[in-house]
Amino acid sequence: MHLANEQLIPFSEAREAFPGRKRVGLATLHRWRLRGVRGGVVLETMVVGGQRFTSVEAIARFVAAMNRSEQSQPEINGQQRRARSEAARAELAGRGI
Repeated sequence: MHLANEQLIPFSEAREAFPGRKRVGLATLHRWRLRGVRGGVVLETMVVGGQRFTSVEAIARFVAAMNRSEQSQPEINGQQRRARSEAARAELAGRGI
């Protein structure tokens, strides 16, 4: 975990540290740290003296990872997609559908 050498902020204050106009709900932050989003992107946190913290850097990594998953390249290209679509149409036509 990288948090030990980063700018820690109390978890309750992390609600305002996310980009955008809307404040993130505390329950949402807990869900992101426990379950993650978009295939396992988890918000890093740590507990110090009974208080939960995250960091400005952890928030930046979390946001970047969420955006990376959105911008990932499709597994197949357009030509492959068309070929699969045509094969499926031919199979359906062969079955009279």
